Amino acid sequence: MARPSVTFKPSGFLISGYSKRWNLPIKRSPRGVSPLPPLMASSFSAGSVTTEKDAAVPSAQKDSIQKTLQPVQVARRLEKFKTTIFTQMSSLAIKHGAINLGQGFPNFDGPEFVKEAAIQAIKDGKNQYARGYGIPDLNLVIAARFKKDNGLVVDPETEITVTSGCTEAIAATILGLINPGDEVIIFAPFYDSYEATLSMAGAKIKAITLRPPDFALPVNELKSHVSKNTRAILINTPHNPTGKMFTREELSAISSLCIENDVLVFSDEVYDKLAFEMDHISIASLPGMYERTVTMNSMGKTFSLTGWKIGWAIARPHLTWGVRQAHSFLTFATCTPMQFAAATALRAPDSYYIELKKDYMAKKAILVDGLKEVGFKVFPSSGTYFVVVDHTPFGLENDIAFCEYLIKEIGVAAIPTSVFYLNPDDGKNLVRFTFCKDEETLRAAVKRMKEKLKKQ
Repeated sequence: MARPSVTFKPSGFLISGYSKRWNLPIKRSPRGVSPLPPLMASSFSAGSVTTEKDAAVPSAQKDSIQKTLQPVQVARRLEKFKTTIFTQMSSLAIKHGAINLGQGFPNFDGPEFVKEAAIQAIKDGKNQYARGYGIPDLNLVIAARFKKDNGLVVDPETEITVTSGCTEAIAATILGLINPGDEVIIFAPFYDSYEATLSMAGAKIKAITLRPPDFALPVNELKSHVSKNTRAILINTPHNPTGKMFTREELSAISSLCIENDVLVFSDEVYDKLAFEMDHISIASLPGMYERTVTMNSMGKTFSLTGWKIGWAIARPHLTWGVRQAHSFLTFATCTPMQFAAATALRAPDSYYIELKKDYMAKKAILVDGLKEVGFKVFPSSGTYFVVVDHTPFGLENDIAFCEYLIKEIGVAAIPTSVFYLNPDDGKNLVRFTFCKDEETLRAAVKRMKEKLKKQ
């Protein structure tokens, strides 16, 4: 297990390398402060503490800093959440020189015409606060794309809110529309920010598990959970981490329950342009659903510019009001020059998206075929740039142990999926790989696994 490290800053310190999956107890001190869990406390020894300018700090000064460590402080609603698994596994991959097929960011750059648009916007002086809900040009092009993709006409001024990535769109939607005690249904495995943000909102979370091999929606189970007490259902299609895409029949079942019980839908659709085996369907396009749906998206995945963090939320004005209220006090506005560049990106011709799919399908084939040859049981992935596999043929006790072994002994990083479930045991046999890497990297990772990873 990688030991956590502490990065000192003038105002305190940041803790890294501590996975949510290792749910060690954190006892509260008399003053409401959380002491370091035993794992962390024992790890803060000489040599495990690093500073931002480590080489420049004399050893005597380091010793003095170590003696001033204070118990970590965190609000009760966030006590259960640790450093994200993505940070944990990426840090371990760097330490051991592993090829990172875990965290979902491309190792190649976005298109030149988009980057040039950002540079030009900066040179043109587009560097001050933008309008809170998005620059007019970006709102217009988002509305045009939504109409083209889903046949829905939306008002760019009253129904679109530009956010700092889809993660902020999710946060603004939840914090702006969910009250403490409201019941929200999510589908496990789920993107980890869902649970954390719902917890910050004080929501009551119900999780329905999608199970392999096809991760189909258990309609009868969903029916048994939806009631007049349900405020919202949060869906993600195409689905991270499984690559599942909700079918029209599944979305229709969700829609019927929502209309019958007056339930909202929050729909995360960041991978809508990475749909391979079937067409993406936005639930907002189904009859009676646009009135009760917040559709959330971004441009980072589609244009391989994940660090730009340009997202948006689309909803009728009565829902947009709450989203914008939260957005105003989260970030207020999103990076101005990048918004201008995002508007240019979203005007890309259809040929861009055709080539994007073609490129990713080739990458997917390299990874999926390779994983099968290595001996994994690979589950179907219709969208996203992720694929989930069963690791049990290799004899490790759970997904965490397997991913640590894979990094340290094989030199390849994946993500354990148990952190994406309310009940971690539901995901203990599964790990996620990503294929948003160049073909050379994918082939090198497969080669390492073929050479070193043996079935038990």
